[in-house]
Amino acid sequence: MEEVERLIEEYKSLGYLKSKKVEKAFRKVKREFFVPEELKEQAYVDTPLPIPGGVTISAPHMHVICLEELDLKRGEKFLEVGAGSGIFLAYAYEIIKKKNRVFGIEINEETYNFALRNLKKAGYANKVKLILGDGTLGLPEEAPFDKILVSAAAPDFPKPLVEQLKVGGTILAIIGYHEQYLVKGIKRNENEIERKAILPVVFLPLKGRYGWKF
Repeated sequence: MEEVERLIEEYKSLGYLKSKKVEKAFRKVKREFFVPEELKEQAYVDTPLPIPGGVTISAPHMHVICLEELDLKRGEKFLEVGAGSGIFLAYAYEIIKKKNRVFGIEINEETYNFALRNLKKAGYANKVKLILGDGTLGLPEEAPFDKILVSAAAPDFPKPLVEQLKVGGTILAIIGYHEQYLVKGIKRNENEIERKAILPVVFLPLKGRYGWKF
C-alpha cells in the first residue's frame, strides 16, 4: 500500500524505524482495521485519532518508536496496559509469532469492545488475549513477562508491573502529567530498575489503582 510505504520511508529517514522485524510488522498490520469506520481514510495520517471510550489510537510513528525501544523477540511474553484500539497487540504478535504470549488489558469497556471487534476483523482474535480490567495490577497469573508497555501516562512504573517483569526485562511507559516522557526501564535485579528517558510525549492519563487520582 502506497501510504504505508510512504510512512516507512519517512520513519527510516527520521531514524524512528531501524529494524527489519518492526518494518515487517508495520507493513503486515492494517491500521484501517483499528480506527473507526468514519476515519478509515485518515488511517495513515501521522496523527492520533479518536476511538470509542473517549481515548485515542496513537500516531503510527509512536507505535514504531515503542516497538523499536521494546525490541520484542520471537517467543517472548508481552503485556500491554491500556490496549486501546488493539493495534499494538497485533504488531507485537507479528514479531513474537506465538499464541498465548501476547496479552493486553483495557479498563474502559467501550474501548475494550472496540478493540475486540478490531482484532477479530484483522484476524488476531485467536492469537492474542485481551482482558477487561485494571491494567495497573498486571496479570499475575501470566507473569513473569519479558516486556511490558504502558500505553497511557502514569505517575511512575506501576509497582505490580515491575514485580511481574522478568529480571533483565524491559518496561516502557509514559511517565508524568503536565510534562510527560516515554521512559524505558530495564529490571537489573528484584530491587532496581535502570531508567532512561527516550523523548517527550503527550498521552492521556492512566486509570486504575496505580494511575492518576483525580
